[in-house]
Amino acid sequence: MASFHARSNSLPSTSHPFVSEFDEKLCRLKASETASSSSSSISHKLSGLQDLHECVEKFLLLPFSQQALAQECGDKGINELLDGSLRLLDVCGIIKDALLQTKECTHELQSIMRRRRGGDMSFMSEVRKFLASRKDVKKSMNKALKVKESKCKDKNHETPAVVNMLKELDAVTGAVFEALVSFIAGSNLRSKSSSWSLVSKLVQPKRVACEGEEAADTNELEKVDAALHSLISHKSSKSGCAAQAENLQNLLQELEANIQDIEEGIVLV
Repeated sequence: MASFHARSNSLPSTSHPFVSEFDEKLCRLKASETASSSSSSISHKLSGLQDLHECVEKFLLLPFSQQALAQECGDKGINELLDGSLRLLDVCGIIKDALLQTKECTHELQSIMRRRRGGDMSFMSEVRKFLASRKDVKKSMNKALKVKESKCKDKNHETPAVVNMLKELDAVTGAVFEALVSFIAGSNLRSKSSSWSLVSKLVQPKRVACEGEEAADTNELEKVDAALHSLISHKSSKSGCAAQAENLQNLLQELEANIQDIEEGIVLV
């Protein structure tokens, strides 16, 4: 996740309440930077980001904020801010499309699992279709990271406080979106050995507690990816296949619900 930038000293020493509120909310969001990549962590970041956006929106309604933007920022500075916001909107659109595609594929796979046995050829075909869709999604996440790259200049002491706040907001929004991109990309960001280690843990649920804790830190999409790869890559006994199918069904249900929560969170940002 991209590093958050420290607030510029250009903000007034006797801060307006909205500025103090902004600082507090920014610090809380920064504190979540090292949190896990689980969906609950992502939802928490999105909630914090929503609070931060609302704070800035209130600050922008103040007459002196609008005056600072109009008189001191200039057309060039405003255009830079707009360019940054447009890039983030593009990234947001890519993320929303990826979440929708993943949720639809997850729902379809669940429907087929309810109708067919885990070893059914058409079911295995649908598993491969899901994994192919995941590859497309991961490619779109790489595109999102490229679009996210900001060309805005760094903050400085000469810049009005309101402008620096907007730049900070862009930076922290980009950082949260990057965390969301990493969540969606899942095991694509992990090494091959790490991915196969996860497969091993998921297909052997009775491993020691410390291994279970390590797997628990893995996000839901990584777990689903690993479980699906396990189904198509390993020959198991009939009882083993049934256990894997049941585990997969639970993972898919959890994933679909969590994606729904993230979608609702990102709409509010």
